[in-house]
Amino acid sequence: MVVVVFRSRLRADVNHEELARLGQRMFEIASSMPGYVSYRDFSGSDGESVSIAEFESLETLTAWRNHPEHRAAQERGRQDFFQEYVVQVCTVVRESKFS
Repeated sequence: MVVVVFRSRLRADVNHEELARLGQRMFEIASSMPGYVSYRDFSGSDGESVSIAEFESLETLTAWRNHPEHRAAQERGRQDFFQEYVVQVCTVVRESKFS
């Protein structure tokens, strides 16, 4: 399992409707790709957002990272939406569950 943690802050003048449309399209593509496991978004009171995506392997994550529409969305994010962001790619070392 590979986990991607995407921490970001939006620009003050961001078009939230356009960002939501692009985000929905990216979710449609990612969730239909082989190896996709899950995706969640969280927002902090300080304006930071955190997105967590899980993929079965580094290879399936790499396919998502290199998808042409995702590549274009990444560039658009840098130009139009994000003030700053950090992407961390992690492998699961241990997992515990409680039901």
